[in-house]
Amino acid sequence: MRFIAMIAFLAGIAAAQTPPVDWRTQEAEILRHYSALVQIDSSNPPGNETAVVTYLKKVFDAEGIPAQVLALDPARANLVARIKGNGTKRPILIMAHTDVVGVQREKWPVDPFGAIRKDGYVWGRGTVDDKDKLAANLMVMLLLKRSGAKLDRDVIFLAESGEEATTKPGIEFMVNQHFDQIDAEFCLTEGGGATLSGGRVTIVTVSTTEKLPRRVRLVVNGTSGHGSIPRVDNALVHLSAAVAKIGTWETPLRLNDTTRTYFERLAGISPPDMAARYSGITDSKRTAAIQRYLAENEPMHYSMLRTSVVPTILNAGFRMNVIPSQAEATIDVRMAPGEDQNAFFIQMQRVIGDAAVKVEHLTDGERPGTPPSRLDTAMFRALETVSKRMYPGSVTLPTMLTGATDMAFLRAKGIQSYGIGPASSDMDRTNYGAHSDVERMLESSLYSFVRFTWESVMEVSASK
Repeated sequence: MRFIAMIAFLAGIAAAQTPPVDWRTQEAEILRHYSALVQIDSSNPPGNETAVVTYLKKVFDAEGIPAQVLALDPARANLVARIKGNGTKRPILIMAHTDVVGVQREKWPVDPFGAIRKDGYVWGRGTVDDKDKLAANLMVMLLLKRSGAKLDRDVIFLAESGEEATTKPGIEFMVNQHFDQIDAEFCLTEGGGATLSGGRVTIVTVSTTEKLPRRVRLVVNGTSGHGSIPRVDNALVHLSAAVAKIGTWETPLRLNDTTRTYFERLAGISPPDMAARYSGITDSKRTAAIQRYLAENEPMHYSMLRTSVVPTILNAGFRMNVIPSQAEATIDVRMAPGEDQNAFFIQMQRVIGDAAVKVEHLTDGERPGTPPSRLDTAMFRALETVSKRMYPGSVTLPTMLTGATDMAFLRAKGIQSYGIGPASSDMDRTNYGAHSDVERMLESSLYSFVRFTWESVMEVSASK
């Protein structure tokens, strides 16, 4: 028994020395910073993210935390702050973007920049994307400073502009001109979350990779003329046939370490019928039926298994009785990691099978393609550990995002990057999520997410 007790004692000494936090007493300050950030209108366009940076800089200055403002555009500044460790390990970067998508105010039931507390939620643009992460990261820095925590690695805070489609003044500027300020072993940012079911968290998702957005335009030129005289080179007819073909094209199945692990673990916690589908994805005898089921009933899972091709915009004609000389379609292509894009576009042209239809790849503003972040790192293990500690009985699923984040730029520089997020129900995520006219955050989830972020950072950073 003495030997066992000694082992336990030594294990306790070896564990991370994380300062205790009374989380109940932190809630008022968490809510104050979060509400203040949501109330700043940083809609992109135009952004005006410097207003957010000014708020953050004032808070850091008051706490004695050195913070540097870096800007390509004075109205769209970024902010970097750092809490120093002893340097025995490489830094961790905690990042959030300061811009939000625009709003149509007339469609909102509340002031979209009011941070209104109602029915247990905080409502407003940015409550989910991305000012919850910004507030959580801010609180981590404040708690590190106030507690005097001993760290084996620096903790770097980055508030970046322009994530919502204009990356040049934000992450591209930081990576290309100030990478030494944010270079790290790991990054934590947006992209994951947790699923609330029956009042408890059952699943924690950690994004480790994402699909690559690639914009494609189909262009057809034909002969214009009077609408009463049919023409075989009618641009609209050729374009419509092409859109129909690629819109129903089932691209090949592509699995990677993240998606393979995701579906394996998901099968392990799902009812028998669902588990059979998830475990049978690669079964040649069943895959066709499974793919059809996922396409009709679980489109996100269907998208996670392949490069997706979705027509989104049609542009042709200006009068009912005029045959247009040109017709265009915009296609949202989201490439699975590892897809050879040149070969893919050649195959797309083959699927269309019409020489009159030109496939144009629009390259402006593309995010780089990178391998998924690894699942065998100290950071991913820490996220699993914290998930189990905070949410007993939950399962951690590494996830591939079907959307895009600025982690792509960091992974391209070798930073192992992981997306995390607060807990929400499937209903809230579907109906009240990011970019919606009723974006909202469960207030209790805000507090637990700050704690989750703090414990995850300390798990890999606190001195042993």
